[in-house]
Amino acid sequence: GYTLTPVTPRGNRPVVDKHSVDPQYFGGNPQEMVRIGAVVEGLLGAGKVLSLREVLASGPERYAGLFIPGGHAPLIDLAKDPEVGTLLRHFHDNHKPTAAICHGPIALLAAQADPAGFEQSVIAGKADGAREWIYDGYRMTIFSDKEEAVFEGSLGGDKLRYYPAKAMAQAGGSMQFVAPWQPGVVIDRELITGQNPFSDHALASAFIAALDKQQGEG
Repeated sequence: GYTLTPVTPRGNRPVVDKHSVDPQYFGGNPQEMVRIGAVVEGLLGAGKVLSLREVLASGPERYAGLFIPGGHAPLIDLAKDPEVGTLLRHFHDNHKPTAAICHGPIALLAAQADPAGFEQSVIAGKADGAREWIYDGYRMTIFSDKEEAVFEGSLGGDKLRYYPAKAMAQAGGSMQFVAPWQPGVVIDRELITGQNPFSDHALASAFIAALDKQQGEG
């Protein structure tokens, strides 16, 4: 019952991680994988993907909630993007449901005083807490260290710049995890986070319930 508006930092069409196009992430059902792929293609048609600047200029109050998908891409730019921080503050200040899954929760780090500086301190192993982070003390989850170690082991010796779970904990998040590769969702106030790709159905149900509740209250 909700209309989805895809948004990327520059308004460019997002590209799927080829490793994610695997039936294991769709309940082992190849037909479901194809169906979801068609749904996504329909969302990403010409002119349908907006930039962060466009969303902020037109007014984020038009939107009922915010969802941040996973994949490793959020580690590259979303966690230090000031426009992401501005968008997050709107949903936080107005108590609107905000959901993120897998590596997506790392984008929450953008809503602090100096996200780029914090990221550099994490990479250097010197981080001792984020300044003015709106989610400080929130209960949350993200792709766990154990799950990340398995992924990193597939990189042929390459290493990630930092593990997201450690960064979230250093920022001030109250991290909670379930066993690796099991569904895990944490809800704290307006924030809904899912640990890994297998948390998708549980997170979607919690997010839609939160949206419905908000619409009912409005």
